[in-house]
Amino acid sequence: MKTHILMPEPSMTRQILRPALAALPALLLVACATAGKAPAPTAATSIQVDVPLIERPGGESAAWWFRNGAAQAAERGAMSGRAKNLILVVGDGMSLPTVAAARVLEGQREGRSGEEQKLAWEAFPATALSRTYNTNAQTPDSAGTMSAMATGVKTRLGVLSIGQQAPRGNCAAARDARVMSLWELAAASGMATGVVTTTRVTHATPGATFSHSADRNWENDSNLPAQARADGCIDIARQIIESDHGTGPDVLMGGGRKSFFGTDVRDPEYDGKVGERLDGRDLVAEWKDRHPTGSYVWNKAQLDAAPADAPLLGLFEPDHMHYEHDRRKDGAGEPSLAEMARAAITRLSRNPNGYVLLIEGGRIDHAHHGGNAFRALTDTIALSDAVRAAVDITNPDDTLILVTADHAHTMTFVGYPVRGNPILGKVKGGSGEDGNPAQYARDATGLPYTTLSYANGPGYVGANDQQPEGPKRARSDSSGWRQATHGRPDLTDVDTEHPDYLQESTLPLRSETHGGDDVGLWARGPGSAAVRGSVEQNTIFHFLLQANPRLRQVLCNAGYCNAQGVPVDLPDHGKFEAPQPR
Repeated sequence: MKTHILMPEPSMTRQILRPALAALPALLLVACATAGKAPAPTAATSIQVDVPLIERPGGESAAWWFRNGAAQAAERGAMSGRAKNLILVVGDGMSLPTVAAARVLEGQREGRSGEEQKLAWEAFPATALSRTYNTNAQTPDSAGTMSAMATGVKTRLGVLSIGQQAPRGNCAAARDARVMSLWELAAASGMATGVVTTTRVTHATPGATFSHSADRNWENDSNLPAQARADGCIDIARQIIESDHGTGPDVLMGGGRKSFFGTDVRDPEYDGKVGERLDGRDLVAEWKDRHPTGSYVWNKAQLDAAPADAPLLGLFEPDHMHYEHDRRKDGAGEPSLAEMARAAITRLSRNPNGYVLLIEGGRIDHAHHGGNAFRALTDTIALSDAVRAAVDITNPDDTLILVTADHAHTMTFVGYPVRGNPILGKVKGGSGEDGNPAQYARDATGLPYTTLSYANGPGYVGANDQQPEGPKRARSDSSGWRQATHGRPDLTDVDTEHPDYLQESTLPLRSETHGGDDVGLWARGPGSAAVRGSVEQNTIFHFLLQANPRLRQVLCNAGYCNAQGVPVDLPDHGKFEAPQPR
């Protein structure tokens, strides 16, 4: 490459200088490449990508979804992004009513009426709506939705980062249908990668970053069916640690340490618990072998003492981490999501090539499934704190932060409560527009009701085997439901703001369901201007990919871009692997 292209003479006009400098990141990468030399656009340029017209859903395929997502992102100008670092923040189950209610709760905790409050991402300049359905489900699950965001390809409910052609539970088909994730591409391209979650690190959302599974529940080898073993499938925990892309995650934090140790290893925190692996492997030791300078920690004190310039594996619970409300009761000490996010960014940012990071508030979803709005909202606020931490220690000129949810839930925000009414309380105002703000609103039978409720779930007022008819409190399980014989209970003297109160549900279910409605998408940083309108969820991958010149060029060099430099063809997963000894 001739130096005068990169270093113009002072006499060159400003019109020539600007595009030359804007193309510098891509040009530096091209200097080491022999293919895929399409220049990156300079301004917020809309690029049109041809997408085949197909009969839907029958004509959909992994390759079609990839190209369709690329087209949606490029048309909105995502190729103009110059982000060195990419952060995807996922509030699992964080529906739009959840965001609104959490905003109010945070404001009320600070002594205000609450409605005017903004969660961290609500100050971001770019917003959009994301359509969450899976290829075989109108209302999705976290595995299929995170797979869409991680790979750029929509897929089935219950599977991780494989194409829709592989049925759930079919190991042989899944092995032939793997789709590369953004984290794998980044790791194979010399970038740092990280995964931070409050769930087990092998759970659906974090699992989609570095594993490919025909079933989201195959978290360790004790979960693998005999046929899957015979067909050569390995569990999610092993896939994460043994990733053939770079050295796998440089930072991995969350719960789930039971999947990393054998049944002969006693848990360091709970004397009565042991690991679940039947193969006896110590996956923590294997991770340390791949990251010789790295630290393994299992409590906050160890996290605080770990070197800030080295890889980090933190497994803070055998199972999921605690809800934010309960975290301070943990005897060993658990870090907050904000503390984990800050620790991850501090370490990953030392890589001069940039990083890709997932931050998941995973237990918002679990609280909703349990019909417990209090913990869903407080975990949403904790996620907002984590986003604030990320904003504080990153540069908006080189870091794209994208916040979204994987799917919605059935929690509703209803009635006509007066301004400042406690969001977890009973409605004061009315059931119409002319209510008395000093009095509880009443249903048609004369009984008060709460602002928040669920369409289904364990908050149903009928009796079950664990609790009598009437208001319900949080428990680990419920069964043996019966129809309510006395109608709705009188909530006048019930503390509906108590952390364990379960909001009423219209129909009984052991676990409340997801919702099929769209979820929000908020962005700031290079490439964020493309985040607008209504997009398919797999487009999120392409917003991130197209905003990063390094990853774009890697795919162009491998022949997956069109003439305009847009990665449009589904990459061959195997081309980016460097097989590790097993």
